[in-house]
Amino acid sequence: MFFKDFKVKLTTSFTLNLKVKEVEDKVKKATQLAMRDTVVDIANDAIKKSPVDTGNNMRSIMFEVGPRGEIAKDDLEGAVYSTSGYGGYLETGTVSMPPRPYFKPALDRHFTKVKFAEKVKVHL
Repeated sequence: MFFKDFKVKLTTSFTLNLKVKEVEDKVKKATQLAMRDTVVDIANDAIKKSPVDTGNNMRSIMFEVGPRGEIAKDDLEGAVYSTSGYGGYLETGTVSMPPRPYFKPALDRHFTKVKFAEKVKVHL
């Protein structure tokens, strides 16, 4: 398995029973802002927890929030990724190196239903 880049793509959606355009627009905007906040939190945590030898992988961690990204193309998508070329090896390990996860723990800490709902609520 070869990891050129290591990417985590986040997607969310919402359904409203109330079909009022103004309410739907407000909920969509709040969801987009919550996605932005979540992606930034995950990226910052991954940067902070990235294994450091030279610091290259840590500096290569980037993020984007849709719809203008190359990975996150939808309004309600976000992505956090490493472009070091070996970020995936650090996360999952190799035959000669144990895993040193930094993305998955950051994702688990910041992208839960409860935390995401709280962030949406803040923006409503």
